[in-house]
Amino acid sequence: MHLCIRTFLGLIGTALAALSLASPASADSADVDAAARGVVRDVLIGSQPSAIGDEGEDSVIPVSHGSGFAVSPTLIVTNAHVIREALQDDTLRIGIVPSESAGQAGSGAFARAVSVSPRNDLALLEIAADGLRLPPLTIAGVVAGDMGEVSAVGYPMNVDLAQGLDFSDIFNAQPPVKTRGFLSGQRPSRQFDTLLHTAPIARGNSGGPLLDSCGRVVGVNSFGADSDGSDAEFYFAVSNRELLPFLRDNGVQPNTNTLPCRSFEQLDASERARFEAERAEAREKIAARETRTREAREAARLQALIDITEARDDAVAMAFVLLLLGVASAGAAAKLRRAPSPGEHGEPTPPIGQPRAIIAAGFAGACFIAMGLVWITRPGFSELEDRVAAIMGETPDFGGEEPQPSLAGDGTLICSFIQERSRVTGARTDDVEFDWAADGCVNGRTQYGMVSGDWTRVFVSDEEALVSINTYDPQTRIFQTDRYLLGREAMQTVREIRSAYVPPACGVTDAARVLGEQQSAVTGTLPSRPNERLVYSCKTRRGDAGGGSLGAEFDEAFGANAPANPDAKED
Repeated sequence: MHLCIRTFLGLIGTALAALSLASPASADSADVDAAARGVVRDVLIGSQPSAIGDEGEDSVIPVSHGSGFAVSPTLIVTNAHVIREALQDDTLRIGIVPSESAGQAGSGAFARAVSVSPRNDLALLEIAADGLRLPPLTIAGVVAGDMGEVSAVGYPMNVDLAQGLDFSDIFNAQPPVKTRGFLSGQRPSRQFDTLLHTAPIARGNSGGPLLDSCGRVVGVNSFGADSDGSDAEFYFAVSNRELLPFLRDNGVQPNTNTLPCRSFEQLDASERARFEAERAEAREKIAARETRTREAREAARLQALIDITEARDDAVAMAFVLLLLGVASAGAAAKLRRAPSPGEHGEPTPPIGQPRAIIAAGFAGACFIAMGLVWITRPGFSELEDRVAAIMGETPDFGGEEPQPSLAGDGTLICSFIQERSRVTGARTDDVEFDWAADGCVNGRTQYGMVSGDWTRVFVSDEEALVSINTYDPQTRIFQTDRYLLGREAMQTVREIRSAYVPPACGVTDAARVLGEQQSAVTGTLPSRPNERLVYSCKTRRGDAGGGSLGAEFDEAFGANAPANPDAKED
């Protein structure tokens, strides 16, 4: 009864978790902040002649500005109408001002128009060679249904004016403005497909991204509905149905993601439900195993009791037979010893049966001794438990499953992505393969550290604003990657900490403990939770010959290559 109640409660928890996953996820500020790193201000720059009598170059002035976002480190999407004037006036140049300063004044760069599509109000810009590099945004492969929460990110002019910023301040890196609203529909407008939403935008927001709850681009903000203040405010964004073909036509393969958008709260609820379901299933299996064991023990006890009873009866019967044989032999021996043999003339002679009597007596004695041994050695009921254990040992019970081999040894592992246990906003989810050694050495060259019983490795990228923490559990064969998408200042801090230590190589004494202590300095500066979590289930590759064929891909994707320069922070 209790088992049924626990199972029912586990199913209730799973159902509640499923309902929570079905509800739309609220926008995660960390995801929006991560996407905002790749949002820029597009500035049309003109020149103003110096005053009469003044010597020097013409002064640079901003003419107008809009917003844009990176789809590669050097390619930016914006609205066609944002750069329209620059296409008609060769004295105007297109400037790109990032959201984060590189630490010095004038951290922006110039760009040129690669492609312009006035029909659907899209334009593609390329940053000049040797210019800045930006973290690209991820494009959502599917758009959530109506009423999904969205965020508009960009540089509205009214905010600049309200802050009292001069036109010259446009050239300084500043964080973009983020507003929230909801999707209100999808409809064609001005001969192209648009998304209708309520996230407020203004002049200057044009060309900026409209993001879903996971910080993925669902559209390019373009214009707003006219309102005299008495009507509801609605805004329009060019949908990805227009954006993705536009990028493909220009040879751009952006990072896209079609996985469901889930918050960490939903992921945690799913994990709790999974844990409760597994625990209920484990309890049910244990109860079933205990029932099977109890029934098997009762059957073994009955069988042992029957065996002992039959053995005792056989022993009594054998002893009785031996007793009869012994008595008969003893009587025969006595008779043979007394019987005289007649002489030639009828005179009595000494008995001649004495040798036969000795043989009969010996046989009688052997029968009596055997009878005693059979009686003494007959099985007793005190052997019942030992016999039960012997019978139970002949049929080991694995609960209907084969015994699992040890999971902590060496081997080449193939790890498959588990979507329902992961949260992905832009990372690749390809299967990975790597060699694992029991001492925490990956691919024979990258040592993992031991932290609170977990094998972990922290990777700080030199090229991307990214910190990854890989964790592997040899017992469950679960491989997990937590990805932190950090801002410029936070990455600079992490890189300085990382450059202060050199990870120990595989095979070094106490390498796991030392590395665990070294990595704690990096993990202590990270946010309380990551932006992404990728969970994999690993299995031993069949025909393991050592050295996974995907080892190089694993190194590239997860930073397992040890650089020649010890100051490099990739490993």
